[in-house]
Amino acid sequence: MVEICKNLDEKGLTKREVWVSFQIVGIGELLWDLLPGGRQLGGAPANFSCHAAALGARAFLISRVGDDEPGRDLIEGLERLGVRTECIEIDPVAPTGSVSVTLDDEGHPHYTIHEGVAWDFIGSEEDGRRAMAGADAVCFGTLAQRCKSSGDTLRSLLEVAPRDSLRVFDINLRQQFHTTEIIEHSLSLANVLKMNETELPRLAKTFLLSGTDREQIAELVRLFRLRSVAFTRGSRGSLLYADGRWSDHRGFPTSIVDTVGAGDAFTAALTLGLLAGWDLDVVHHRASEVASYVCSQAGATPILPESLRAPYLALASKRPDGKGSTSTIEIR
Repeated sequence: MVEICKNLDEKGLTKREVWVSFQIVGIGELLWDLLPGGRQLGGAPANFSCHAAALGARAFLISRVGDDEPGRDLIEGLERLGVRTECIEIDPVAPTGSVSVTLDDEGHPHYTIHEGVAWDFIGSEEDGRRAMAGADAVCFGTLAQRCKSSGDTLRSLLEVAPRDSLRVFDINLRQQFHTTEIIEHSLSLANVLKMNETELPRLAKTFLLSGTDREQIAELVRLFRLRSVAFTRGSRGSLLYADGRWSDHRGFPTSIVDTVGAGDAFTAALTLGLLAGWDLDVVHHRASEVASYVCSQAGATPILPESLRAPYLALASKRPDGKGSTSTIEIR
């Protein structure tokens, strides 16, 4: 039995302490998504870490917020969702980040990302380096590399990660905040790539790839010695490659509320499934289930049902190296 206690805190929120299986670190932007229905905790690495925590991981986020109320609210929100926050830095000058989000008729988000904010200046503090040194997997993207300060920090931190860790590059191309140099260098540092149906054509143009989706992915694997690639295709499902195998999933029929955070949920579930050594089709099915559920809910980090979490929580009791520990999350 993975779940070992349940109680109510002073706010009447149910807390569950669960054994955690793997140490996961997200690096990059932490911000408020300013959605039509109100603000939501956001930023791809933050969403990734929140979903990893919900699925039983010992999840950290390395980022930076302003010395302001929005920043304090973000830290409190991460703690409620089970993410370790000792690697969140406080900037005395720059404000906490935010993104204005509009949704089209199909619930797909469009972003206006504000600049000169705290996560543009992430430093390489000791807490972050300690978290990276114990990481089983690390997730990063291009957006946090738009400013030299955070970009240099990210690359420095990746040098600390264990050699056998998963280094997940969730490319997340946003507006003008990326360059060919950033993309190519990030791919050289990664062993797992996650991209969507708008990003593969851009990579194909950048690296002169041709042929079918599978042929283009295979060429990226060859060029950058990748262990795994995840290609999400919206309503057409997704395609996975890992260690010479392919898995094609059509996705699940879903009544979409919005798709914010669904890709991050997919990446978190994929990462834990790869670490667990599950069959690739099982990894794919479960990651697709988690992402589909997130699409059916408002916001990037809805509370996941126990039925989706159970296979991941069970990993702790099966981990061969005995490194499981405990984490407390709130069930609202």
